[in-house]
Amino acid sequence: VHEQDPNWSPDGKHVAYFSDEGGEYALHVKTLSNGSTKTIAPGGTGFYAYPRWSPDSEKMAFVDNGRNLYVVNVATSNVTKVATDALYVPGAFRYMFGSWSHDSEWVSYTVITETNFEQAFAFSLSEGKSFPLSDGLSNVSEPVFDPSGKYLYMLASTDAGPVVNWFDQSNQDMRMTQSIYLITLQKELISPLAKENDEETGEVDEEEEEDDSEQALRIDWDGIQNRIISLPMQPGMYGFLSSPSEGELYYTSRMPNARWSDPQSLMKFDLKDREAKEVMKADFFLISSDGKKMLTRNGSSWSIGDTGKKPENGSLGINAIKVKIDPTQEWANIFYEAWRVNRDYFYDPGMHGADWDAMKAKYEVFLSDVTCRSDLYRMMEWMFSELAVGHHRFGSRGDRMANPDRVGVGLLGADYEVSDNRYRFEKIYGGLNWTPDLRSPLTEPGVNVAAGEYLLAVDGVQVTADQNLYSFFENKVDKIVTLTVGTQASGQGSREVKVVPLGNEYALRNRDWVEGNIKKVEEATNGQVAYVYVPNTTTAGHRYFKRYFFPQANKKAIIVDERHNGGGQLADYYIDILKKPYQSHWNFRYGHDLKAPSASIQGPKVMLIDETAGSGGDYLPWMFRKFGLGKLIGKTTWGGLVGILGFPEFIDGGMVMAPNLAFYNEDGFRIENEGIAPDIEVEQWPKEVMAGRDPQLEKAIEVVLEELEQNPPTYPERPEYPVRVRKSE
Repeated sequence: VHEQDPNWSPDGKHVAYFSDEGGEYALHVKTLSNGSTKTIAPGGTGFYAYPRWSPDSEKMAFVDNGRNLYVVNVATSNVTKVATDALYVPGAFRYMFGSWSHDSEWVSYTVITETNFEQAFAFSLSEGKSFPLSDGLSNVSEPVFDPSGKYLYMLASTDAGPVVNWFDQSNQDMRMTQSIYLITLQKELISPLAKENDEETGEVDEEEEEDDSEQALRIDWDGIQNRIISLPMQPGMYGFLSSPSEGELYYTSRMPNARWSDPQSLMKFDLKDREAKEVMKADFFLISSDGKKMLTRNGSSWSIGDTGKKPENGSLGINAIKVKIDPTQEWANIFYEAWRVNRDYFYDPGMHGADWDAMKAKYEVFLSDVTCRSDLYRMMEWMFSELAVGHHRFGSRGDRMANPDRVGVGLLGADYEVSDNRYRFEKIYGGLNWTPDLRSPLTEPGVNVAAGEYLLAVDGVQVTADQNLYSFFENKVDKIVTLTVGTQASGQGSREVKVVPLGNEYALRNRDWVEGNIKKVEEATNGQVAYVYVPNTTTAGHRYFKRYFFPQANKKAIIVDERHNGGGQLADYYIDILKKPYQSHWNFRYGHDLKAPSASIQGPKVMLIDETAGSGGDYLPWMFRKFGLGKLIGKTTWGGLVGILGFPEFIDGGMVMAPNLAFYNEDGFRIENEGIAPDIEVEQWPKEVMAGRDPQLEKAIEVVLEELEQNPPTYPERPEYPVRVRKSE
């Protein structure tokens, strides 16, 4: 049985969680005093998450995988759908919930609109309807009620536009910032941040102060947009808004331009002090229902302490927790859950024509013969292959019966040849040593090892070719190693150098291949044609394109190589730049005239494709052809354009992909299992490739030169300078 998302009721009497004990996920509410459990059918789209109790411990909010938000009355089991996202975003679930009001009669939340922006709302349980808290023109998230009932806090961003459009590769280097805002919920409330003169203290007379904690929440909707004020802090990257008591707001903070992996600070803003103060470093925190205790996480360390203070008792010993399992009893649960994940996440409700109930019956008969986890996952692969879709695979295969430690082997970024029973450096891959990912150990300052020299010893141990070269570098990744090298196999005239081996040479070898191709194209075209390689359609591809396109934007034509492209996002970034038309020229007093757009190539374009390019690597050549940019050369691409956007885990931590993002156009659902065929097919025969040739690139050079001769880009000649002399009277 897979039980997950446990959540204490504020009164401490119940624990709610989701369980598939009955064959489908349901909400379970266990009463701790007598151990009884109430089961509530959620009535949603099959998978559920984030149960959140109301302060009165009588209701809960939760979401499902269909991007719906619900509220359930625990006593009556009545479930109400509150809202649904207009667009789907990545993730197994989306945290739509904001918070409960202090009187348990309102729920704040957000929805994803048709523009991918988040808009905030408040749902009234008594009225059964929602009211907008924001106008949809900014990206608003995490609306959280102040427990006094006077205020609501929320995050808002006005520069989020490119970033929230997560599917577009053009947002790769975009950054968004957020500010924290406060809404006064009643129109008679004075802004808690209103300016005060020197005599005003901002304090309220205790006799006049009213206790609103027990009163029903009233929200005056008329003019609420005018009652939104910004808290006095710089825009940044904020999250986990939480308000345990009136006028106090806790949140995590990163500064603008930080990465999501950068350390965070747990901050507290107090309306009385009107300033934010750091409490401690923390990546996550959770405040107890009574507001007195706080759970925090910093890296992998968890702690509990008083709210707003650094924990005094050190870290929780969660690493000491061990769970004993019987894997054989988990296997049936994993099989049926994997089947349900596909039933409830796969993009086609008709399951590509497969009778999905029949598929379960067809393959569950093998469960009795499963003897190990590999058997289980192999058998599930057979079942999922009935859907005939490319991205269908396991994200992980759960825990292992044995998980041996891996031994890191140091690498020097070199090819070797055997000579005189020694290893000799045949080729040394030079990196950009000022770039960490392209550091080349043998070319770092002061090392100066050259091709043709022998590797004679490692840390004083003699190296001969009758031994495995890599055995000398076990456990030496990122450690200082002393090499003995020299020009003679005998060791005469040798010298010692200190190097720090790498754990992976891929970046060095890939750069050598890319820049080797640039040189080939440069020489074969007399410097007229640019060559740009894009390894995928997400982060690395975006980085490669910027690295190599812009320095070559003065060329007349271009070869774009997307072979082995691993996909990712929609490659609008590449296409938008490649199809830029000529606009004009600009003349300066000194220097050459400037073409606009300056980084653009209007001449012939060709693209190299192959059978290993897929997903976004299918979509990129499809767009290249759609916009008439040029010929495709190589082999038909993989043909996998039903993508994957996140799925729930099994009880063993495994995960199956149920492709849930499919391409279609005026011709219907296409490309999946078809790929993009080239205009000119060229095979990479192993004999030719091993001889150092690249037939596909050679053909691309031939074609682009022919097109360049037939249709060279032309631009206007600089005209004569105008004569504008004022006529005399």
